[in-house]
Amino acid sequence: MRSDPTADRPTFVTHLECSATGTRYPPDRVYGLSESGAPLLVRYDLDAVAQTVSPETFDTRPPDLWRYRELLPVRRTEHITSLGETVTPLVELGGIARRLGVATVTMKDEGRLPTGSFKARGMALAVSMARELGLRRLAMPSNGNAGAALAAYATRAGLESYVFVPEDTPEVNVREIAYAGAKVFRVDGLIDECGRIVAEGTERMGWFDVSTLREPYRIEGKKTMGLELAHQLGWDLPDVIFYPTGGGTGLIGMWKAFTELETLGWTTGRKPRMVAVQAAGCAPIVRAWETGVEHAERWEDAHTVAAGIRVPAAIGDFLILGALRASGGFAVAVTDEEILEAGRELATTEGLPTSPEGAATYAGYRRALAEGLVSSDERVVLFNCGNGLKYPLPPAGRRIDRDRPDWDLIDGT
Repeated sequence: MRSDPTADRPTFVTHLECSATGTRYPPDRVYGLSESGAPLLVRYDLDAVAQTVSPETFDTRPPDLWRYRELLPVRRTEHITSLGETVTPLVELGGIARRLGVATVTMKDEGRLPTGSFKARGMALAVSMARELGLRRLAMPSNGNAGAALAAYATRAGLESYVFVPEDTPEVNVREIAYAGAKVFRVDGLIDECGRIVAEGTERMGWFDVSTLREPYRIEGKKTMGLELAHQLGWDLPDVIFYPTGGGTGLIGMWKAFTELETLGWTTGRKPRMVAVQAAGCAPIVRAWETGVEHAERWEDAHTVAAGIRVPAAIGDFLILGALRASGGFAVAVTDEEILEAGRELATTEGLPTSPEGAATYAGYRRALAEGLVSSDERVVLFNCGNGLKYPLPPAGRRIDRDRPDWDLIDGT
């Protein structure tokens, strides 16, 4: 079946809700944060959804994220902005499982999406809703992949986009953002400092801030990771999910998806334990988890090779921590050395090039196994959030003479 995101579907949004206070807001209006400064969450008439579709309904639709339209906020099909968001595969890591002595471990490879990362999900929804609400100019801070996704989807929709990135953002990401049509600027600071520039420029530049969780709809796009995973597994959810966590939109979105599916009665058993994986050089959520607080303090001198999770302060910190606690999950930090080694092992054992952030989930899983936080018989899903070919690769290319090849050298490799 070919993708057809323009098929007419009923929509069931009832209101938006402040994630901190529960205050309700009417739908179909432009919102940033709630009046209390917290992220807004989209709510649906789930009873009406259950009367309209069933899990089997989605089997008859093309395999893309738009098959779940009844659980998404876009009202009018002409506003949908798509670049062909396919279902991402679940890759069984058989060699890794044997090496670790576990029953099974699977990776959901989000690097197959447009722009090569899971950020396509959030931006597909954010840009579609921007069109629906009449916005024309969008801006955001980014560590790379989110900016590339915004640039691509905004260009697709005929909207202007502005992206501000830390000056040490990987060159390929910066060029990708510019190539896709955004106005991109390097900033001598971290992503939260880039975000401050976006906030300061809102009135003067007339742009709308689509930063992580500062608008309600990126989380709905990321929610489709949970809907899609449940669908792929026959609505039987895994025991544990390891997720690379910076701003945490994906973890929050998946937990929202699992809660909605449970309310609909489409999934059985308990929801997965959610595990937030961070880098040791930037681990505010891990520190907050370990100390038992609701909000995480800003992480000073943040540094890691996994730029996508280098987020010193997350506005949705209490939502991330809430999902970890409600699910019986936990947070774990891994070193850059562990991340790089995990990436090499995934590539050489499974032939799977992952982003550093995706490799971090495998490093986190290994650490959790060693510490007894997960058992060898639990069904585990790791999330790779980006295509590894977008990142610097190790040097390669031994040379031989074309007329006198050194067979000992060749055999010795």
